[in-house]
Amino acid sequence: MNDLNDPVIRGYLTRLVGEDGLVMVERMPEGEVTDEQIAEATEVLLNVVRRTLFIMSENKLAVCRRERDSNSGWLTYLWHLDMTDVDPQLAKEKKKLTKNLALRLDFEEGNVFYVCPDGCVRMLFNDAVENEFLCPMCGEDLTFKDNADFTDALKKRIETISEK
Repeated sequence: MNDLNDPVIRGYLTRLVGEDGLVMVERMPEGEVTDEQIAEATEVLLNVVRRTLFIMSENKLAVCRRERDSNSGWLTYLWHLDMTDVDPQLAKEKKKLTKNLALRLDFEEGNVFYVCPDGCVRMLFNDAVENEFLCPMCGEDLTFKDNADFTDALKKRIETISEK
């Protein structure tokens, strides 16, 4: 299993399954176990366990095997975590994040913004013209907002992510 103390993996799992789900993943018993056994062993609510297992399965981080009882015909679902696919999932997330940051950077560089000095709104130039350069919330005059600091921060963030 991958190192759950790695802040990148912990952050990814927390975003994916939440704090309670992360607790379940950390305390998950070894081998194939039922959702009820997981809930009992991890002291996490059964509905949280089921939700977490479903999300982990969708993201190829948990495997489920069905077993039918020959006498009763009941199906038993046995689960185990398989974190071998976490690195490709992280790479996919990194690619998506980089793409979204690049789109935001293009938007910020391609537009002119005006803001209310009281912090009510931030508008594109065309919207500011339609509002006669007055804040629609408080009526103050809108002022030009140089977003160079923000675009520089976006560039730096994209660069940092690309290096890793």
